[in-house]
Parts: sequence; C-alpha cells; structure tokens
Amino acid sequence: MTPIALLIAANVASGAPDRRADAHLFDVQLDILRRGFAPSGLSIEPVRWVDATVDWKRFGAVLVNCAWDYQDRHEDFLAKLDWFAALGIPVFNPPDLVRWNIRKTYLREFEQRGVPIIPTLWPEHPTGQDIEDSFGAFGTDDVILKRQVGGGARAQVRYSKHDLPPPGPVMDRPGMIQPFVPTIVTEGEFSFLFVDGEFSHALVKRAQEGDYRIQEAYGGWSTRIDPTARDEAQARAVLEALDEPPLYARVDMVRGIDGSLLLMELEVIEPFLFPAEGEHIGGMLGRALKKRIG
Repeated sequence: MTPIALLIAANVASGAPDRRADAHLFDVQLDILRRGFAPSGLSIEPVRWVDATVDWKRFGAVLVNCAWDYQDRHEDFLAKLDWFAALGIPVFNPPDLVRWNIRKTYLREFEQRGVPIIPTLWPEHPTGQDIEDSFGAFGTDDVILKRQVGGGARAQVRYSKHDLPPPGPVMDRPGMIQPFVPTIVTEGEFSFLFVDGEFSHALVKRAQEGDYRIQEAYGGWSTRIDPTARDEAQARAVLEALDEPPLYARVDMVRGIDGSLLLMELEVIEPFLFPAEGEHIGGMLGRALKKRIG
C-alpha cells in the first residue's frame, strides 16, 4: 500500500484535548476515504500539517483536504505546501492552485471569465463607512461582511441600515462585502462535488430557523439532492473556466433572482466532501489520485 499523508488540523486529531465540536465529520470522512482508497492500493495517514517530526518523504503524496485550521496561519500553510513540493512529494490540490484559491479575490477572475458571482466590494481595511456605502452600491439594506481568507462563516457579520457599525474599522484584515441573497434562507445553498472534473453528488444546505448560516456549527443541516441538468451544468461551468480540473473540488452556489445559480465559492483547499451523502466519492478520489501519482 502506498501511504498518503492527509493533512489535518491539530484539533481534529483523535485524542486532541481541544478537539473541535464538529470533528465527528472528519471521522466520517476519514473512514469513507480509507475504504475508498484501499482498492487502489493507497492508505491514508492523518498528519497534523504543523508537525515538524514527520518523515514526509515516505509518503506517496500529500492530500490537503482536511487542514481545516489554515486560515489564521495561511502564509505558513502555503510555505509548508511549497516545502512538500520542493521535496518532490506530489501535493493535491497543488500549491499554486491553493495559493490562488486561498484568497476569495479569485471570484473576480471567474466573473471576468463569464461565471456569475454575487456582486462584491473588496475593502482591504473594512470600515463602518464601507458598510454604509455598500447599501447604495448594491441597492439593498442588507449586506454581509466576510474575510477574504476564511471559511465556515467565521467572523462573518450581517449588517442592515438599521444596525450600522461605527464609521471606524470593523475588521482587522482584508474583507469582502456582498448583498444578502434571500434564497440562502428560502431555498438554501447548493454544493456540487467533483473529482477530477467528474460530478460525484450534490446537496442543499439549509440554515436553522432564524439564522442564515448553513454550517452545522450554527444549527444548519444538509440533504442530498438530484440537481436539475441546468443547475449541474452551471456548477460544471465553474470548473470548465479553469485551465485544468482539480483533483477534488466543491462548488458552492446560491440561486439569484433570475433563477440561475451564482458562485459563492470554489472550494479546492479543505472542503468537507459530504461523503455520507455520496460514499462513492471515496473510491472516485482514490482512483483519481492513483492515476495522477502512478
């Protein structure tokens, strides 16, 4: 069996004293990936990406997928991926793609390539004045402030004209401001999973009553769906806008007022794969990885 290093956050490791409340999702994903990789002659070993004691050269490849804590140390994280590549260890998804995807300004490039996105302002030092100005820019009184580098709705804030922040700084890092899209509540957020450009499965994620955040940490829940041909084609068009398909990708979208889907995020770093909703993705990923590393 060829060992594959699965990069993980320290606080999802089994026995971690500060283990994340949602670490059970990692356990499910790890089990399904292990069972799916075995027929391709691959074994998976979870390894904390910050661990300096590991003999990395013994691995046939590094899989980035479960490094769920990179956001606050993203420069260190990128340097570690570059270091793996310099050692000659195949990294998936590759460091250059991760570096491009780690800052959500990549959405501007998709927009330039004809992929519909949610209208976005990109303040490097977000202030209350930026929030106030965004209402006029978008023609709305309901906006969301997010980090440019981040995930899981962490530090995300929803503002309305009736709940304005002071005019000074409202975030300690580059941000992005978007109009609130009502269908995130009425219909949910769609996720489309792909392996090497091949569609695996899709689901809709919904928020609990009174919230808009669809993550399980905030009471959200998900359901597998059979997407319409049009919706699947719109998700596939996101990947087709890239030069080549990533080993794994999750396309997160929300429906706009005209009925078409808008790209929220292309997740090619550490997306949860929702494997319980599509267990075959473990085998798909194992076969695709084996093909890439030989």
